[in-house]
Amino acid sequence: MLNIETPEIKYVIHAVRQASRLVKQIQAEMVSPALTKDDRSPVTVADFAAQALVGHLLDKNFPDDPLVGEEDSSALHTPEEQTTLERITAFVSRFTAGATPETVCQWIDRGTAISAPRFWTIDPIDGTKGFLRGDQYAVALALIEEGQVQIGALGCPNLSPLSLQGRGVRACTERSRIGEGVLIVAARGQGTWAGTLDGELDLRPLSVSERSGPAQARLLRSLESGHTHADQIERFSEAFGVQADPLRMDSQAKYAVLAAGQAEIYLRLLSPKLPDYREKIWDQAAGTIVIEEAGGRVTDLDGRALDFTRGRTLTNNRGICATNGVLHEAVLESLKIIGA
Repeated sequence: MLNIETPEIKYVIHAVRQASRLVKQIQAEMVSPALTKDDRSPVTVADFAAQALVGHLLDKNFPDDPLVGEEDSSALHTPEEQTTLERITAFVSRFTAGATPETVCQWIDRGTAISAPRFWTIDPIDGTKGFLRGDQYAVALALIEEGQVQIGALGCPNLSPLSLQGRGVRACTERSRIGEGVLIVAARGQGTWAGTLDGELDLRPLSVSERSGPAQARLLRSLESGHTHADQIERFSEAFGVQADPLRMDSQAKYAVLAAGQAEIYLRLLSPKLPDYREKIWDQAAGTIVIEEAGGRVTDLDGRALDFTRGRTLTNNRGICATNGVLHEAVLESLKIIGA
């Protein structure tokens, strides 16, 4: 059972629920069909606002804990970004008293810390293009101690709870109805649990699927081809013998779907444009423990455990291989065959 009275678990649940509600409001009010392709202002506001709120709540609960995040407030101090800072402050003030441009910048800059024996890592908006399209995105927060992820939570405002209940591919790709959305929380040795982002905290356990046949394995794929090596994904599917249609969606919401047993494989292969790219820790920490505590397995493409001791990136790891565990070694073998 998940001990929701543990201070760290209580904090991560509250912080991710609040931040998810905040960014959902920003998406509803700022993302519209009239938005131009190059206008990233909604995701900029949401990124900063969510990190500020999480940083503020960390100050209240664990003031001595470092936070490693994607954003810092330096750009917001310029005259050109004054309006952006005012918007961020206005949204954050809906969730906490005392939000001023100065305090908001201080809360954002909690995320500029360096990793330590114990620290938190935040991705305020994972899946920025999904956010701008009105599709899938996630708020991701994790606690890392001595290089091991101990607690992780994903807030997926547009993921329908039906997608975690065996309702099929269509339910996974459809957006949540107003008032829903999914919270996923995992703690080391306590399993992975799912509930809604609003209302009573009614958590239920998740577990990965037991499918062991390659032909029926469901592969999670990103909508954005630049995030991975699309050609190698196709070659992998052929080499592994995948016959099931892939499930395409943005963000770490894919980890929630895999943990719930609605898919079996997710790969982050190296893009040919960025062969030396290394994953940021905030892009993988929460999703990793969500999969592992649901019974699955996450390694890099060479089968090595993810190393969260090297700062802001997974310097010692190459790509990501996440599976239901049963298929993991066979997936790694197929990746070797295609030279991934």
